[in-house]
Amino acid sequence: MTETMKAAIFVKPGEMTVREVPKARVEQPGDALVRVVRACVCGSDLWYFRGVSPHPQNSQIGHESIGVVEQVGDEVTSVQPGDFVVLPFPYSCGKCPVCEAGFESVCPHGGYFGASQAEYVRVPEADGTCVKVPGSPEDYDDETLASLLTIADVMSTGYHAAVSAEVRPGYTAVVMGDGAVGLCGVLSAKMLGASRIIAMSRHEDRAAVAREFGATDIVPERDQAAIDRVLGMTGGYGADAVLECVGSRQSFDTALGLIRRGGVIGRVGLPHDVEISAEGTFYGNIGIKGGPAPVRHYDLKAGLLDAVVNHEIDPGRVFTGVYDLDHIQEAYEAMDQRKVIKSLIRF
Repeated sequence: MTETMKAAIFVKPGEMTVREVPKARVEQPGDALVRVVRACVCGSDLWYFRGVSPHPQNSQIGHESIGVVEQVGDEVTSVQPGDFVVLPFPYSCGKCPVCEAGFESVCPHGGYFGASQAEYVRVPEADGTCVKVPGSPEDYDDETLASLLTIADVMSTGYHAAVSAEVRPGYTAVVMGDGAVGLCGVLSAKMLGASRIIAMSRHEDRAAVAREFGATDIVPERDQAAIDRVLGMTGGYGADAVLECVGSRQSFDTALGLIRRGGVIGRVGLPHDVEISAEGTFYGNIGIKGGPAPVRHYDLKAGLLDAVVNHEIDPGRVFTGVYDLDHIQEAYEAMDQRKVIKSLIRF
């Protein structure tokens, strides 16, 4: 009889369910099989839930998880059964020139997870993907486990926005977006030394977390009113750096309007209907950088894993709703209706 596991299933826009599916397994010598202990719903999952972006119906979903290695292929050397690991949302070989340059998220031999809201996950390219965590899940409290889960995606993505925007000590940084990535962008801008951090938010629960993470100012306005407000706060020059953590046309157009000449926009929001004016950015000497976050690079090389384990940062505060897999519909609905910032799935 075939072994099965429980997994979240995207039925159609607006409808999630849980089904028994064949258990994930090692398929290639470089694979690992991981038993999931925590997963979560991402803002990008909501694009599918809302019907904005296509996703195969009646299929698995999810790309953020942490867990324990259960089995490894014959060629895996970096982890072994029993190891506690973070699974970055991109998998990567870890050996090619792209990975060695610190851009594992666009590894030509890699890809992206898409079935992580499940009891088990197959990890391709395990040696170049898994981020080994000291000890076991039982050594950490729920808050720390939540923070470790953020470095599978949202904390590392927020950090990528700050690095891409070239945030430096003393800078004024604006963060577009008050979801989990935007809030982690606020925390990241603080880590990189920004002295003034303006969070664009009109929701007090999210603004409260932004302040806790280091925001010095909250701006609730949108569109031209937001641009005018930030220009007024910066002597008419605009922000030194902008972290664009939404991906909408409205958000990106606003970012272009409030970045100072010579500034850089770090873009990590999945683009939807965004157009970039080559002439407009050229004559303002405006830089635009970013894309999918190289999670493993930031976790290990930039020290995000150590910062979480040593309790220097607490990005797990972005999880304001906790569910089990059987309540995956409620987890999606709560995020979609902005009742929670981010939904955590506990196994």
